[in-house]
Amino acid sequence: MSMGASMRIMALGSMAVALTLSGCVSLGGGKAPPTLFTLSAASKPVAGNTLAGKVSEALVVVEPEADRRLAVTRVPVQIDDANVAYLKDAMWVERPTRLFRGLLAETLRAKGNRLVFEDDQAEARGSLRLSGRLVEMGFDARSMSAIVRFDAVRDVGAGQVATRRFEAIEPGISADAASVGPALNRAANKVAAEVAEWSANPAPAPRTAPPR
Repeated sequence: MSMGASMRIMALGSMAVALTLSGCVSLGGGKAPPTLFTLSAASKPVAGNTLAGKVSEALVVVEPEADRRLAVTRVPVQIDDANVAYLKDAMWVERPTRLFRGLLAETLRAKGNRLVFEDDQAEARGSLRLSGRLVEMGFDARSMSAIVRFDAVRDVGAGQVATRRFEAIEPGISADAASVGPALNRAANKVAAEVAEWSANPAPAPRTAPPR
């Protein structure tokens, strides 16, 4: 075989390898990673806007509590009342409670009327706290819906708190990563917007009458 023919064969081989690799992503020689979900805030502070205030009067958004279904990066699928699976080929980029905390904080900052910190920031020393429990953030196979459900707890001063359940449901969603991810993001943003509106002026906790 001539040297020119050998060079042409080597070039064709290199092109074939390049085309094969272009169709996948490999990390450390393993399989291609699944679809990665995150939450993106629909309401964000305007670039360049400055908000000043006392750190002691800031609102601190605390990472919500959650059960073990939501303490991992897999996306839960409720099969029936007693059985949970996980969505195929999809994962959160980090645990969903952290993502939801960031979404809440960003949505609250967009209102622009109070300093807002997340509880893992060094500056997070505000006297008011927004916490709660992320009850649901996944897919329900029975109703073919993406669901986000959050039980919020908000300081209202004088040692009192207010609580409220928020929920958003996106129905008619196919059980695949391409459909579930955007639906969960929409539902989470709806909940975050309602929490932000409520937390701006929550109803005071009821007073308990002193014993006679």
